[in-house]
Amino acid sequence: MTQPIVQLAIHETFQQTIQGEGHWAGTPVDFIRLAGCPVGCPWCDTGYAEGGGKGLPREWRSLPHLLAELKTPRVVISGGEPFLQPELVTLVTALLNDDRTVSIETSGAIWREIDDRAWVTLSPKQHVSPRYPVQPEFWSRANEVKLVIAQAEDLMFYNQALEKVDAPIFLQAEWDTPASLQVVLDLLKRYPQYRLSTQLHKYLGVQ
Repeated sequence: MTQPIVQLAIHETFQQTIQGEGHWAGTPVDFIRLAGCPVGCPWCDTGYAEGGGKGLPREWRSLPHLLAELKTPRVVISGGEPFLQPELVTLVTALLNDDRTVSIETSGAIWREIDDRAWVTLSPKQHVSPRYPVQPEFWSRANEVKLVIAQAEDLMFYNQALEKVDAPIFLQAEWDTPASLQVVLDLLKRYPQYRLSTQLHKYLGVQ
């Protein structure tokens, strides 16, 4: 029996750039941005602030097509919200079988079991979109937690959950709020166990 062709809704892909945020900042990577996100963060820089990105460009692409264009050993899957698409699990497996290292960036709003070898960056947005809480499994599954901070209360919102996290925790200033960097630096004085994440790609002017 012929196996069905797996296709994913893609917002965009780009190759041979760098990871700008979190633990792997400065690492050469390729990006696969999956289409769609219901969370609606007001600062979203990929166009999903409203309506789940329904009006944004998207293209259905097959796994062989995606694999053929890869140029870098590490692949970052982002969005949108990658876990929105059930085919994410198959994509991760295909990338790992192609000897790629895989990172996934997620708000944690939708849970799916994925291969333990995939690095999961949990960047929760429940404080700005309470309708999409972090699914409990992510607090233990995440390899790192990256909090986008506009004001100190954004960190306080997650204090109880963060106490149980056994992974590096990064605080990242919200880019469109100039005062947020000082907020983050002040928080790091109070919580020296956390680390600063900068949006390195924006400072360098790369995609």
